[in-house]
Amino acid sequence: MKKTIVLILTLVLILTSLTGCTTKQAGGGADKKYKIGILAPAVTHGWVAAVAYHAEARAKELSDEIDYQIQTSNNAEEMTAQLDDLMTWGADAIVAFPQWVGMEEPIQRALDAGIEVVNFDIVIDLDGVYRVSGDNEDMGVQGAHYIVDKVGTEGTVVMLEVPSSGSVSELRKKGFVDTIAEIAPDLEIITYATQFTREDGLKDFADILTSNPKIDAVYSMDDETSIGVLQAIEEAGRTDIKVVTGGGGMQEYFKMMPENEDIWIQSALYSPAMVKDAVDVALKILKGEEVSKVTVIPTTVVDRENYEEFLDENSPY
Repeated sequence: MKKTIVLILTLVLILTSLTGCTTKQAGGGADKKYKIGILAPAVTHGWVAAVAYHAEARAKELSDEIDYQIQTSNNAEEMTAQLDDLMTWGADAIVAFPQWVGMEEPIQRALDAGIEVVNFDIVIDLDGVYRVSGDNEDMGVQGAHYIVDKVGTEGTVVMLEVPSSGSVSELRKKGFVDTIAEIAPDLEIITYATQFTREDGLKDFADILTSNPKIDAVYSMDDETSIGVLQAIEEAGRTDIKVVTGGGGMQEYFKMMPENEDIWIQSALYSPAMVKDAVDVALKILKGEEVSKVTVIPTTVVDRENYEEFLDENSPY
């Protein structure tokens, strides 16, 4: 009888121990580190560089809870190969900044494999994808209100769109165009394509200036583009342009705001540090916490009247 009781107690202890280990690992305890992969474009733009910087900084801060790999790519094919590598590595979640067109299929493969995917900034229309971004459409709304406030409801505005950036440009354009149609329908909008670089802003806007003898404002969607635009205006000696907008939150651009008394320089703040929230969302999902499918960071407008509040000497952008 005593032997039977001892045997039963031993079995109970063994089962309890096994159950405890399983629960501990399933709940993400000390015995388990989650694997989170981070995919970002290669550094072609200061803002993109800051995204990779902030993503890795947050991953390092969470090193007690996660193992991570961060990879950068120059095109969709390279990012796809890196995503496949992360799947082979055994990623539990992937934080992706899929700036390249054509990432839907590889991201769907990751979802089908049971990997959680959190997109940063870019909209990918797939079921199961979480997203963290700024409010791109509201950036356009705020840009429209800012321009109308400074130049009125009539005149000519050059809009610089960036079709290669996908939903980012599309949403900023939509917010701007729809709002202008509502609050200043007599304002003429002339649209040109460019890129999110100061070099393209300078080159393209220099050509635009020769084709348009009178421009009241420029709706630019990016701070670096806007720096090029301002250089083109200065080199051409133009004094008709009263507003140049931007987007992103670049320290160099902020410092230009008080120096240009004849032009209102504006930036719709869209901080690259938001990617930290994307890493946090990935970890919360893996822990089983409730998370919204879409997390949108509100827009903040910066100009010469409040730029000092946003200066940060340690910012990489």
